[in-house]
Amino acid sequence: MSSSLRFDRGHTDDLMAFLMASPSPYHAVATAAARLEKAGFRQVEETAAWDGTTGGKYVLRGGAIVAWYVPEGAGAHTPFRIAGAHTDSPNLRVKPIPDTGAYGWRQVAVEVYGGTLLNTWLDRDLGLAGRISLRDGTDRLVSIDRPLLRVPQLAVHLDRSANTDGLKLDRQKHMQPIWGLGDVEEGDLIRFVAEEAGVDAEDITGWDLMPHPVEPPAYLGRDRELLAGPRMDNLLSVHAATAALAAVAGQPDSELPYIPVMAAFDHEENGSQSDTGADGPLLGTVLERSVFARGGGYEDRARAFAGTVCLSSDTGHAIHPNYGERHDPTHHPVINGGPILKVNVNMRYATDGGGRSVFAAACEKAGVPWQTFVSNNAMPCGTTIGPITAARHGIKTVDIGVAILSMHSARELCGADDPYLLANALASFLAG
Repeated sequence: MSSSLRFDRGHTDDLMAFLMASPSPYHAVATAAARLEKAGFRQVEETAAWDGTTGGKYVLRGGAIVAWYVPEGAGAHTPFRIAGAHTDSPNLRVKPIPDTGAYGWRQVAVEVYGGTLLNTWLDRDLGLAGRISLRDGTDRLVSIDRPLLRVPQLAVHLDRSANTDGLKLDRQKHMQPIWGLGDVEEGDLIRFVAEEAGVDAEDITGWDLMPHPVEPPAYLGRDRELLAGPRMDNLLSVHAATAALAAVAGQPDSELPYIPVMAAFDHEENGSQSDTGADGPLLGTVLERSVFARGGGYEDRARAFAGTVCLSSDTGHAIHPNYGERHDPTHHPVINGGPILKVNVNMRYATDGGGRSVFAAACEKAGVPWQTFVSNNAMPCGTTIGPITAARHGIKTVDIGVAILSMHSARELCGADDPYLLANALASFLAG
């Protein structure tokens, strides 16, 4: 990797700003797109005809973004190098009829999204963000980034067994946040959101809204060697992939033997089965249209895909000091030890020996240390977009990421060095 692509602790500072600017998947892709625009990329519409011009381009669809850079001299059959990630995080989502309450409290009806740790959402100051859909068919981003909602925990005096038998939370009964006092009024929340967004409530015909913690990310630890913050699963990877693609696109085209791509999908936390998820056709369609726009045909498409590799980046589990027995006895990924290679022979991760070699070469070229993650045989193994990408598109895929603690918490923990180590590895991989 060229020394001009070297990321340092400033990358982690920038990650903190990225997390704050991205309280929803829709904000995350808008933030990533704005950064790519500054690097010279331009948006192309899916409904428009594409041309074969070189340079950086990107497609936005809901909470997903696919961006790519075509260097001078790229052929129709030139393979792709893809950095994959996902934009969504486990959280709470506002229901279609949001106004509810009891006993003089106004509340917001929410549905649990993904495998969130419910207790981590208790007693937090929450804002509200997402998108609203207007009568004219357009969408508008909304972010109310101040204390507005709270899911209050029951006092220990009324639940004496909470610290002995464990806290038990009913997803329907106990997770509805409060946001004021008074009688429940139909349409109250959306009228409030409309006022915040500067639109008429009558013009809002749909919404995808979600509470988010308003506490900013922060360094912690004796030497500030740790980073705590929201949505690091998996905006840490989205941020790293965006930075890596922008940096690689700034290299001389002669140094790029592949077409570098960044693909960040929505809905990974609930199975990826949507038009913006990794199990949908978005990535394959974009790659194929890129081949065809450069004058290629089916044979060129097949050749390009056969030579393509994807690094699917998602967070993984660092060794936990209080629960060491939950981890594999011989695989102990540590904080600030560099990105992890995720392996599961039952293909919950897509990594194989050949993929390991690709990742190892990228890290060696970048001067980045790396580690291996394998689940304890007695514990179920999670999964991510890697196996889906490999199976759906026939693309060699390698699952990697950053080791963290408190995964799926409203506030997660990683090493302060690991984000920029990941970005360096991704830049090295994309540059070939």
